[in-house]
Amino acid sequence: MQLTDQRDIKADPATVWAAILDPEILMACVPGCESMTGTAETGFEAVVVQKVGPVKARFTGVVTLSDIVPGQSLRISGEGKGGPAGFARGGANVTFTAIPEGTRLSYDVEASVGGKLAQLGSRLIDGFAKKMADEFFERFQQAIEGPPEAADGTAQGDDPGGGEKKKGWLKRIIG
Repeated sequence: MQLTDQRDIKADPATVWAAILDPEILMACVPGCESMTGTAETGFEAVVVQKVGPVKARFTGVVTLSDIVPGQSLRISGEGKGGPAGFARGGANVTFTAIPEGTRLSYDVEASVGGKLAQLGSRLIDGFAKKMADEFFERFQQAIEGPPEAADGTAQGDDPGGGEKKKGWLKRIIG
């Protein structure tokens, strides 16, 4: 499965770069992630629970960051084993480009599976992999920017009665 997409994030490239290297942010962005330990330099170990069609599995695996060009690009690679369910492996080449509104994050993702998961059919697997990649980068964007604004100008989850606008996870720390 191959997927190419981009997101415009309303934050400067240095903030976006710092976020992609932060294990707490990465853990919050990976759908179904139960735990993540490690560092950007040595790699991360993660436990992720996912259900693909009728197959639910707990994957244990590693995530590594490589081909790092500070502030510009990197490669995120991961491989997980889900016991009898099989395995999943994939990676994403991610680039960061400064734009007037903040940072354009572009990504090329590829993923593959084996075992019982592979027997589900490529259509189901490709749809699931696209959903996972989209959800990861959507969560990543929200971690930096905060929740998206509703039609009335408040952030989703805000108190429309004049409460404070919620900040993204990263902006709460630095802001």
